[in-house]
Amino acid sequence: MKATIKTQGRQFTVQKDDTLKVNQFPDAQPGDKIEITDVLMISDGSTTRFGNPLIDGAKVTAVLVESKKDDKVIVFKKKRRQGYKRRRGHRQRISLIRIESIVG
Repeated sequence: MKATIKTQGRQFTVQKDDTLKVNQFPDAQPGDKIEITDVLMISDGSTTRFGNPLIDGAKVTAVLVESKKDDKVIVFKKKRRQGYKRRRGHRQRISLIRIESIVG
């Protein structure tokens, strides 16, 4: 069974036991269950249901595996022939979640 969900402004197509890298859930601890009710589409192979925009009564349950920082992204700015260079790094806080079940 597949589902397309929307969480934190992004859309993901997920199956059971998939692991996703999403923005950090601020109040959740590792091992906590997370219910995502913004389900846009559900497919079980033979039938497909689309929401308008969401499917009523559908939900995806996930468990928080860990919260950590993502890899560093280097932001480099330069203006040619002006002697202007700036280098800055950024590490986004992320949460790894594993999909437990899809109900719909």
